Amino acid sequence: MIQRPRGTRDFLPDEMEFRRNTEIKMREAARRWGYREVCTPTFETQELYTIRSGEGIINEMYTFEDKGGRALALRPEGTAAVLRMYVNEAKMLAKPLRWCYLSDCYRYERPQKGRYRQFWQFGAELIGADTAEGDAEAILLADDILRAAGVNYDLHVGHLSPMRAILRDVPEDRKRTIMALLDKKNIEGLEETLDSWHLEDLESSLKGLLEADTTDDVFAITGPIPEQERIESMINVLENEGTVFRQNYGIVRGLDYYTGMVFEGFAENLGAENQIIGGGAYRLAHLFGGDDVGSCGFGIGFDRVMVSLGEVPVPEDIVVAVLYTKEACEYAFSLSRQFRDAGFRTEINLLDRGIGAQMKHAAKKAHYAVIAGEREMAGGTVTLRNLTTGNQKECGVAEAIHGVSREWQ
Repeated sequence: MIQRPRGTRDFLPDEMEFRRNTEIKMREAARRWGYREVCTPTFETQELYTIRSGEGIINEMYTFEDKGGRALALRPEGTAAVLRMYVNEAKMLAKPLRWCYLSDCYRYERPQKGRYRQFWQFGAELIGADTAEGDAEAILLADDILRAAGVNYDLHVGHLSPMRAILRDVPEDRKRTIMALLDKKNIEGLEETLDSWHLEDLESSLKGLLEADTTDDVFAITGPIPEQERIESMINVLENEGTVFRQNYGIVRGLDYYTGMVFEGFAENLGAENQIIGGGAYRLAHLFGGDDVGSCGFGIGFDRVMVSLGEVPVPEDIVVAVLYTKEACEYAFSLSRQFRDAGFRTEINLLDRGIGAQMKHAAKKAHYAVIAGEREMAGGTVTLRNLTTGNQKECGVAEAIHGVSREWQ
């Protein structure tokens, strides 16, 4: 028996309905902020991803050579392709651009809970709003989208400028080592490393920054920095909007990618790998031949959203089963269409079964049975049975449709 590839999944109808309904909620939240959906190719040139991250990222991607000898890759994330599209198609459009997307992405990594080799990412990019207000909007949008989906999560908001100010005189290679230790919250390792490099004077500042949860705390450590007003303005917008978040200036992931504001979210039911969203301010367009435009955005792990939401709920759609005798087949198909036109999910018998067998099958999955025999066909009526209560009556088609609508409401 052929199995699906490792790190991929099959979705049965109940789960697909749950996923689509969640997508609708997230898209609608983005739409209300003025974000319009875009779509990029499933595969791009490898260079799109290696130009920023280096050749090492090839080992983490699904790559291939096409028949023309071109090096291509299945997209591992959404932002690079969207910024490539901006440079190719939209750099002359009035800014800011508000774009969103839901894309399937591919990474060659070890599958685990909420992490797969084929996965979906809901993202948004705000291109051309390099301001505190733009930073705040990206965070508020992300919060609205996750709340609309029903996710319970903790939002952490920070900025990279204070960390960069503390480490401004540290060589880049050592800076990356320090960042890795901070990312893992390995304080003991951090102390040992700084001591070995005779950088002990940085210990108290770095530890203080990890513990700081107000802008006053941060600037007491760093002193005045050029980005201070922008950080304070962003935090004020979030607080005035009643956003539930904590300030976290120990966020260090993506230091080589993000340029200022950064934020992360951590959700329930995801175990140790509980990050569900990450985002921040960045500048990418110039790498792809465009202008050096400031942007900000985020990526939400859609599969992690679904895991966080828990078990797939029972579908709420009402199901009507049309049962009929052989003589009333054409009449039954006409009845099915009328119930579908009225908005009901309607299934008709397709097998060589008697009315009794049809009823037994309908009782497993439908809420109502619409029965059509020679008598009903002759009179233009149906026998409508409520499969929950067992009540039934013969009536006209319009009355039956109205009855199903009224009882279900």
